[in-house]
Amino acid sequence: MKIKKVLVSQPKPASEKSPYYDIAEKYGVKIDFRPFIKVESLSAKEFRQQKVAILDHTAVIFTSRHAIDHFFHLCGELRVTIPETMKYFCVTEAVALYIQKYVQYRKRKIFFGSTGKIDDLIPAIVKHKTEKYLVPMSDVHNDDIKNILDKHKIQHSEAVMYRTVSNDFGADETFDYDMLVFFSPAGVTSLKKNFPDFDQKEIKIGTFGSTTAQAVRDAGLRLDLEAPSVQAPSMTAALDMFIKENNKGK
Repeated sequence: MKIKKVLVSQPKPASEKSPYYDIAEKYGVKIDFRPFIKVESLSAKEFRQQKVAILDHTAVIFTSRHAIDHFFHLCGELRVTIPETMKYFCVTEAVALYIQKYVQYRKRKIFFGSTGKIDDLIPAIVKHKTEKYLVPMSDVHNDDIKNILDKHKIQHSEAVMYRTVSNDFGADETFDYDMLVFFSPAGVTSLKKNFPDFDQKEIKIGTFGSTTAQAVRDAGLRLDLEAPSVQAPSMTAALDMFIKENNKGK
C-alpha cells in the first residue's frame, strides 16, 4: 500500500523548515501532527498529599522544560513565592535558559550540564553540597536521579508535579492514516485507549526509541519502522528512507 497520509504524534514543528515538510513535498505525502499524549500539572491538593514543602529547599534540579513549567505553575497555585536566593540546576543550557520565562536569569544562581544527563550535573551539585535540592518529576519516572544523588549523599526530595495523560480524539476527528509515528510508550497506550478495536491491517507503524518500539510489540502490533539506526539517526531521516522504499513503483 502506498503511503499517502502520515500521523506524527508530536506537536506541529515551530519552524517551516522542518524536515517533515521536505518529506511531504518530496513524496507528495500529507503529514498531520497530533500528539497522542499531553502533560498536565497535578492539582495543589494532589501535590500537598506528598507532604513536600517547596520552601524547605534551597535549590531545584530541572530535567526538562515541562518540569520548569509545572514547578512554577504549582508554586502559583500554592501561592508560594520563590526567594531570589533559590538556585537552579538544569540538565542542559536550553533548559536553563527557559527559566527566564519565570525568573530573572542570574548566572550565579543557575547551573547547567552539556549532555542532558544528570551525571553531567553532579560536579556542580557536589560543589554546592550544603543545598537542599528539590527534584520536580513526572508521575512516570525511574530512580536514576534519586540513586545518583543518594550515592553522593546529597540532601534532596523528589516531588511528582506533572503527569502524562491521553490526549483523546474527538468523535469528529477522522483517523484515516496509512502510517502512524510514535515517540513514547504513552502514545501507544493512548492509541489503544482511543481506538480499542484498532485493526492495523496495512497501516504502517514507526517508532523512535527502543522503549517505544517495545511498547508497540507489547500491544500486539506490527512494527514496520524502528529509529534511530546507524543509517538514520533521526526520525525524519528514517521516515524519508522508509517512504521512499515503500512507495517505490506504486
